[in-house]
Amino acid sequence: MLRKQKGFTLIELLIVIAIIGILAAIAIPMYRAQTIKAKLTEVTNGMSNIASALSAYYQENDAWPSAAVTTKAAVQNSFGVATTALGRMAGINVATTGVITGTIAAGIDGSVTNSTLMLTPSVATDSSISWDWSGTLPPTYIPKR
Repeated sequence: MLRKQKGFTLIELLIVIAIIGILAAIAIPMYRAQTIKAKLTEVTNGMSNIASALSAYYQENDAWPSAAVTTKAAVQNSFGVATTALGRMAGINVATTGVITGTIAAGIDGSVTNSTLMLTPSVATDSSISWDWSGTLPPTYIPKR
């Protein structure tokens, strides 16, 4: 009595390997981009915290700060934003015009290290403030609004 052979043919194995290779070629760059975006979320959240505090400052004083705030410690002392919220930033600068500029620290990815992310205020006639994102980051990493 003959036994029927079990197993995969060489062609079937090569097709599976090719499919896995194609999926990996697509998935790995997408995964890398998403991890960079996730780490940059900490930067955008920290800058949003500063923007909220700066908006409150403007509403109370009807003016932006009279002197630039250029360190994390100064941001904490001037606006009450904890320095732990600014952990992924190498530097922060709040100009006398209200423009907030954050410099991205090393450790996220080499493609974004030392890039800047800026929040620029626009004050409407009713004293409401809207913020616009810009900077030297690649456009895919700059928040829309």
